[in-house]
Amino acid sequence: MAKLGKRLKKAYESVDRNKVYTLAEAVNVIKKASKAKFDETIEVSMNLNVDAKKAEQNIRGVIQLPHGTGKTYRVAVFAKGPKAAEAEQAGADIVGAEDLMERIQAGDMPFDRCIATPDMMGLVGRVGKILGPRGLMPNPKLGTVTMDVAAAVKAVKGGQVEYRTEKSGIVHSGVGKVSFAEESLVENITALVDIVTKARPAGVKGTYIKKMSLSSTMGPGVTFTLES
Repeated sequence: MAKLGKRLKKAYESVDRNKVYTLAEAVNVIKKASKAKFDETIEVSMNLNVDAKKAEQNIRGVIQLPHGTGKTYRVAVFAKGPKAAEAEQAGADIVGAEDLMERIQAGDMPFDRCIATPDMMGLVGRVGKILGPRGLMPNPKLGTVTMDVAAAVKAVKGGQVEYRTEKSGIVHSGVGKVSFAEESLVENITALVDIVTKARPAGVKGTYIKKMSLSSTMGPGVTFTLES
């Protein structure tokens, strides 16, 4: 642990915590400050001027990042017959119906995303209290309740990211890996900020995005802006 502490200390000393960096500067600093022995995930946190308790200000959606996330997502699909076959061919990790429901009820959930065909939602609803709190409940607004299960599976496997406001009004999401090229990270981050900006609720007054920060899994965070 002492060795890790020294690496982290050195990383923190390499950034100016009081400075607001440009996006390109922030990416460069975070990549250089990465001292972990694994390929760290780079995350963006956006502090929004919203009241997440109000449904109309609870921002949620998905975005296909230009360069993906570098993470491999395990996908479960509720489907039967031809749709189950389509899901399997598209690369779904788990496909089922009643058997999948029973696995979830038993606490066996080796997946990161869950997709369902509309006719399966009655079945999915029986495990909604398990999936919901974990952010795994299929939702038509997110494209995870659909007849086109093949496209949905490919989208998730291809780097589709879900973003949503937490109770504190913060949106945070992984946008790539430290190993990504700086230009790729800049494009991914810009795409995420743009879509969240466009989702601004009509009732929000004044500054919408109060603060944006960038960090890696084990590294320090820095504040950034898209303005040059």
